[in-house]
Amino acid sequence: MRARVARSGYGYPLWMALTVSIGALAAAAAALVQRDAVVPPRWALLWALIAVSPVLFDLATGGKMPRPLMAVLAIAGTSVLLVEPVESDFAPFILVILAAEVAATATLPVSVAAAVCMLVALVVPATAGRLEGAPLYATAVVIGWTVGFVVLTQLRLLQQERAARASLAEQAATGERQRIAREVHDVIAHSLSVTLLHLTAARRALQQDEDLDEAVAALTDAERQGRQAMADIRRTVGLLAAGPSGTRPEPGVGDLGDLVDDFRRAGLRVEYQVRGDPADVPPSVGLGLYRITQESLANVAKHTPAATAEVDLDIGSAQVTLSVRNDTPATPTTATGPGSGVDGMRRRADLLGGSLRAGPGPRGWLVHAEVPLDTDSTGWSCALRRRVQEAP
Repeated sequence: MRARVARSGYGYPLWMALTVSIGALAAAAAALVQRDAVVPPRWALLWALIAVSPVLFDLATGGKMPRPLMAVLAIAGTSVLLVEPVESDFAPFILVILAAEVAATATLPVSVAAAVCMLVALVVPATAGRLEGAPLYATAVVIGWTVGFVVLTQLRLLQQERAARASLAEQAATGERQRIAREVHDVIAHSLSVTLLHLTAARRALQQDEDLDEAVAALTDAERQGRQAMADIRRTVGLLAAGPSGTRPEPGVGDLGDLVDDFRRAGLRVEYQVRGDPADVPPSVGLGLYRITQESLANVAKHTPAATAEVDLDIGSAQVTLSVRNDTPATPTTATGPGSGVDGMRRRADLLGGSLRAGPGPRGWLVHAEVPLDTDSTGWSCALRRRVQEAP
């Protein structure tokens, strides 16, 4: 029964469908008892069965009867029963209950037309003087239709709310996947760049200088960097798991010195200068600037490993300025998707309410990012919070 009601497509709970069905059957049974049409069976029994046949059909099929046909059968069966009305007749309540069901499951034109026809079915015997209490029955039909229409409206609003929540959940999941993709890309790009520099140094040490100790040292650094990369990748991919995340903090501007040292140990010449207190930079801004620096140095290591890179971080009272330049033009990696290359760096800066430009500069290739520091007590940038609040 529950499966048939679910397949009907209306979305009403099982108890509501059973209540309507039981009510219509009870009204029909009471009308038959009033007419002494049960034992022995009389013609009224047939018409009562016709009036409630939509209810029986819906119980058997899960609400597959067309709503106009339901209204026609209910009106026809009840109208014949009202040819011989009785005092305090229960037959009109069949129309009341089915008016509510049609209004709750049919389109507005169909339900209005059905309600009008049901009122006509009550007015005709009342005009002929055979039905007492017609105004009360007519009011009950109108109330039944109103209740059904209100229930239908509530159901549609509930379905719209569920659809909106599902859309928001999908948007949140998409945003999280894009964030994790950016993290994985940045970690892999940095790790591979540093590892390749170590391997190049080892190869040159063996080919040119035949210095075994230097080659072993370079390979040891490459191995260490690879293990660190594997740990970072496992931590990032672990964000997809259902369990709680680890307690290891995300890197920030305070870790830029260690990042620069990694590239220096790999053989890349990097000059690093910082002005201001890194503790003044919120974690969200610090992570974005760290990833921008990581991607920029990885591009330098990939395209111009012999160049000298300069990393300049200026932490002011209102904004943070990051500049990464190298003395030989370097073409950044072509973006292949969200989080890749310059597009990924621009997206990070934009999410933080800042801006980023990358291109040829006075002394080579320049990546320049500016991010505001207007933060609240939670460490979120106000620009980022506004974007989250304005999201649909």
